[in-house]
Amino acid sequence: MEVVSKNKVAGGFLYKVKIGSAPSLGGLSSTANVYVPPAALGGGHKVPAVVFLAGLTCTEDNAAQKGGFFNAAARTSLALIFPDTSPRGAGITGESDAWDFGVGAGFYLNATKEPFAQFYNMENFVTKDLLEAIAATPLFNAIDTSKLSVTGHSMGGHGALTLYLKHPSIFRAASAFAPICNPTQCPWGVKAFSGYLSGGVEEGKAHDATELISKVEKTRRINILVDSGLDDAFHLQKQLLPENFEKASRAAGFGVDQVQVNLREGYDHSYYFVSSFAEAHIDWHAKRLL
Repeated sequence: MEVVSKNKVAGGFLYKVKIGSAPSLGGLSSTANVYVPPAALGGGHKVPAVVFLAGLTCTEDNAAQKGGFFNAAARTSLALIFPDTSPRGAGITGESDAWDFGVGAGFYLNATKEPFAQFYNMENFVTKDLLEAIAATPLFNAIDTSKLSVTGHSMGGHGALTLYLKHPSIFRAASAFAPICNPTQCPWGVKAFSGYLSGGVEEGKAHDATELISKVEKTRRINILVDSGLDDAFHLQKQLLPENFEKASRAAGFGVDQVQVNLREGYDHSYYFVSSFAEAHIDWHAKRLL
């Protein structure tokens, strides 16, 4: 892992790093942002971390620059990890033709359909390659990768919910801002699953939070927080479907103490919305990690 840049923010430091060769991405390099809070600097104590997964067309920079997470992370002594949203440079024909598929739109799954299967394995990248690289880097020795939670926005909110539900040994909690909650039932998800998965939308049920929540063992304690705006154009277009996720959660026996879904009057899909609730989400994660 190579440090590309370093910026002081909220008393800590944000490092842009480059992972030289990621097996999950077919050996391609990838970049990420890693925030180390002031409590973890200079031999400070180990701190938990929250992974933030960004949305369609985004990179590791969008939430770092516009999300408004750092003051709350510094106050609660949480590290933050911002990975990219897809492989870059695979050279697959057509991967840059659409804003909602291919580059910038990896959907945090492991592709099973060629030619994407060699490179588009963002689920493995986030849950394995990225965390192993951080754990192996002395600069980040103060980040305790055994104490993690995950959050994200839009496509990244989908990733946060699904990776949390699928990897309970890695993530202790998940929150999401305007997540794609039921991708097998919306145009974005149908397009992604049809392109990345050999089994198409049917295989995509394994990457759908609304489908997954009904299969969770009832003995498992669930920690999920969702915030979504009622004036979000994509909510109105039925791309997000938080109501489906909430209904499935209640049917599965998970009450508001385990799955909290807030539909916020007047808010849209932008980072103005994300930044309005960023501090509340960080505080929520801190209670479940510290």
